[in-house]
Amino acid sequence: MFQYAAKDPSGRTVQGTIQANDKSEAVAHLRGKALVVLSVEPGSKKNKKGRSGTKRAKVGGGLFGPKAVCQKAELVIFTRQLATMISAGISLLESIEVLAEQAETAGMKFTCQRVASELRGGSDFSSSLATCPKVFNHLYVSMVRAGEVSGQMDVILARLADYVESTEELKREIKSAMTYPVISLILVLAITAFLMIGVVPSFKDMFAELEAPLPALTKNVLALSEWLQAKGYLVLIGGAGAMLAFSFFKKTGQGRLLVDHATLKVPVFGPLARKVCLARFSRTFATLVRSGVPIMGTLDIVAETAGNQVIANTVRDARESVRNGNMLSEPLNRSKVFPPMVTRMIAIGERSGALETLLEKIAEFYDSQVKAMIKSLTSLIEPMLICFMGGIVGLVILSVFLPLMNLIGEIGNT
Repeated sequence: MFQYAAKDPSGRTVQGTIQANDKSEAVAHLRGKALVVLSVEPGSKKNKKGRSGTKRAKVGGGLFGPKAVCQKAELVIFTRQLATMISAGISLLESIEVLAEQAETAGMKFTCQRVASELRGGSDFSSSLATCPKVFNHLYVSMVRAGEVSGQMDVILARLADYVESTEELKREIKSAMTYPVISLILVLAITAFLMIGVVPSFKDMFAELEAPLPALTKNVLALSEWLQAKGYLVLIGGAGAMLAFSFFKKTGQGRLLVDHATLKVPVFGPLARKVCLARFSRTFATLVRSGVPIMGTLDIVAETAGNQVIANTVRDARESVRNGNMLSEPLNRSKVFPPMVTRMIAIGERSGALETLLEKIAEFYDSQVKAMIKSLTSLIEPMLICFMGGIVGLVILSVFLPLMNLIGEIGNT
């Protein structure tokens, strides 16, 4: 005899006893009834302790102790391994306990222990995950809740792992593509500062001794060098202050909306940002719809994860339109934020009942577009930075040598 706790297709927690030759057979029999197994324990062990004797373990993280945090790579591994163990017939609680034992970081171990503690206390799996919002976001919890209702937890977890993996892959490609330009720009600014503060001032005394008239370019470069030596710290303070003010401004609702709207209008980088948001919108939407999350909840989550306030507001407006009985494609098409190709494919998907399939096609298309744009931008930015650096160095050298050339010309004339 085994005592079990499981979720029925309606999401309700059920408990009872089942007779089987071993634990695996008991789990398989329960899964055959479309139940999501939370725990299975031998009846003798349960009878000794009594159901009331099962207490929720106290798991807490102090100010300097472990916290429920993890890297996205850890989340992908956690999700995929959990899907594998559940599909193999291992109970949910036992799977979480195994993952807690093999966790490589303190944050992931604490997260698993906390989720296991909530499960032992009788909480739903989705509710247990919701206690760690920094690890499991709204999308993750909603898809798990859909898996609890449908009884396809292993399938939903596998889709979640694929979704997180593909999303992080796109982020990694963008970050790796922007690393070189950012480092190159920092080096250019550092070289410029060195030339203006360390090299140019050494020529000032030499020009004063020559008592020769200086070209306007040389005078301006010397004046700028002198100002940077005396008040260069104002540039650092002003730059830090501007970045801090921009950060606070962006955190406000109106500020974020204005910044995101301007981002979509910026030449070259605006279309890239739009395509990244459209790829994220399509992939998130497709994953949630395929997993059985209700359309209203799906639109809420898609708006939260859009990555751009303009697109998020458009999705929220579309949600209200859908609530009133309209098709999703209609408000998206009126907004002019979504390209006609996207809105028409969504309209076709709504009419044909294959919305998630077409959304996945849209996501794949924009993923390939983003990768191609990043590659072309990287190859374009490199020569631009080289020209910029060469122009600055050439300007400084020209300002230094112009007086010398003028002096040599005067000597030659005499």
